[in-house]
Amino acid sequence: MKRLFITAIAACTLLIGEAQLKTPAPSPTTTIKQDFGLSSIELSYSRPGKKDRVIFGDLVPYGKVWRTGANQATTITFESDVTIGDKKVVAGKYGLLTIPEKKEWTFIISKQTNVTSPSAYKEDQDVVRVKANVMELPFSIETFSIGIDDIKTNTCTISIVWDNIYVGFSVSTDVDSKVMAQIDQMMNKDTKPYFNAAMYYMENGKDMNQALTWFDKAVEAQPTAFWIHHQRANCLAKLGKKADAKKAAEKSKELATTAKNDDYVKLNEKLLAELK
Repeated sequence: MKRLFITAIAACTLLIGEAQLKTPAPSPTTTIKQDFGLSSIELSYSRPGKKDRVIFGDLVPYGKVWRTGANQATTITFESDVTIGDKKVVAGKYGLLTIPEKKEWTFIISKQTNVTSPSAYKEDQDVVRVKANVMELPFSIETFSIGIDDIKTNTCTISIVWDNIYVGFSVSTDVDSKVMAQIDQMMNKDTKPYFNAAMYYMENGKDMNQALTWFDKAVEAQPTAFWIHHQRANCLAKLGKKADAKKAAEKSKELATTAKNDDYVKLNEKLLAELK
């Protein structure tokens, strides 16, 4: 009896030891958060590997709802309202599901955030569906990846890359009306964002003369700020005022040289060469 008791204790000890053993996850989880527009997008998913398997059409069947990853459900969180396809998606956390096909995928943004098998999926919980063409790659990617790519002021692409395929869909958000409202509001305050407002106007094709007025005021407030002089030179160049643009670029180069900022020295030299 005593021997049996000791043997049982030893077996329990071994089991406890095994339970505490930590090994690499076959499909490690990841969470990425990307600034987008005036807020952010967050993705949470697991990343299986190819491991010499046939992926699409076999491990991941065609024509069936896929959790778009492994282990846990894949989720996507929009910090502010976005538009996908032609539908507005309000800020919040959603499930990201897909229906892969050989030439075209269907992406599903769902109210369900816990779908890990096709049987758990409910179509009436769809928020929006969009289709996307598959692009075949000339090489193979080992680890399944979802990315937030092609980021511009108000658009980005949610993309999937695995094995030899790439597929993605576009997301857009309203930035302009929000920024313009901020500018209107802040220009009525004591501290005015002249430089940032001028940059927004210049980079988004708005009233260039207004942008120049704000660059002038920004220079008055910070006369040794070589980066402001440089952007003012760019604005003048866009307005076709070449002589004034040259003067502004020369001033910026002089200030950048004094500040030992080689990057802006080169930027101004490039601009001056373009203005010849």
